[in-house]
Amino acid sequence: MEKAHDVLIRNLGEHTKLAAEDVAEIRALTFTQRDFAPNEDFIRQGDEPEHSALVVSGMVARYHLLGSGRRQYLAFHLSGDLPDSQGLFIDQMDHALCALGPATVAFIPHRELFIAFRRRPTFGQAVWRETLRDAAIFREAITNNSARPMQARMAHLCCELFYRARVAQLVRGNRCRVPISLTQLGETLGMAIATVNRTLAELRRTGTMDLREGELIVLKWRELQRLGDFNPAYLHLKPQLVR
Repeated sequence: MEKAHDVLIRNLGEHTKLAAEDVAEIRALTFTQRDFAPNEDFIRQGDEPEHSALVVSGMVARYHLLGSGRRQYLAFHLSGDLPDSQGLFIDQMDHALCALGPATVAFIPHRELFIAFRRRPTFGQAVWRETLRDAAIFREAITNNSARPMQARMAHLCCELFYRARVAQLVRGNRCRVPISLTQLGETLGMAIATVNRTLAELRRTGTMDLREGELIVLKWRELQRLGDFNPAYLHLKPQLVR
């Protein structure tokens, strides 16, 4: 497993040119690492954050907990992501974060990050850019769930997860780990479980992808992109990574 600071440096380098001094500043931060079981929360709605989380390995999810106890999943985060970077700038968390499958998360004290930002503004800008990329993913998810038909909605989510995993070097051949249950998929896309099953079966029949046993398999990437109306420009990555 990569060390936490190497994971963060790799992720920020996807969209920001870091100087040697920025890298040294990141390496000097304190990372406290913990392992989490599937569906275990590590940030809850209402928490008053003092640390920022970094996904070291595995996959985590951001969600709203409704009064009924149901969840609305808002976004998924892979190795290298800072899923609660917004917590640097708010007093109370308005959403929760949990592991999907087994995940390792490192926590960085806010006080250290603010000191590092003052010393190395480029590092601060890179973390700020992470929050802007999160916001772009939220906007795309709103459009996806409200404006696209069911098959395109699911295809788009699969495209996003596969594309981001590929950039993060988590794809092996045409496969990547996506430990999302069918119930969680429905709670992400606003679908009843019967609709999830039907839509997934329809996508399988196109021969473009499969999702089973926590693994996403992409068989025809360009066709899946077309079905999902997927253009990765909203992820705001370096031009050479947008392919």
